[in-house]
Amino acid sequence: MSNKFWLVVQYPMKSIKGSQRDHWLRDKVMEYLEVSLADANFGYVNGFDMGKCISDPNKYALNIFCVITEEERSIALVKRVLRDSRLDYTRVKIATMPYGEEGTYTLKYAFKKGVTDFSL
Repeated sequence: MSNKFWLVVQYPMKSIKGSQRDHWLRDKVMEYLEVSLADANFGYVNGFDMGKCISDPNKYALNIFCVITEEERSIALVKRVLRDSRLDYTRVKIATMPYGEEGTYTLKYAFKKGVTDFSL
């Protein structure tokens, strides 16, 4: 088995508690990723958080955390699942970090060209 990574799928939110749509999105993304990652034997969904961003308390985000193997193939799978399932693919950021290490996430995909920063 190859090295493990944390993968986070991040969506912006407009309020600290999130809208009904944000809660629906959280449930669907977690459900679809759990099945897809397990079927491909790439990992599993580890949980989520919703609320204020650590880096900017005036911004809010939904973060869905996964533990994955095969980083590049897992990222490609996550992107395909979000796009094909119409789960707000046009607003998402995806970042990874080596599992078991303290550090920062590295942005691997952003919905908008030119976006290079990522933080929880």
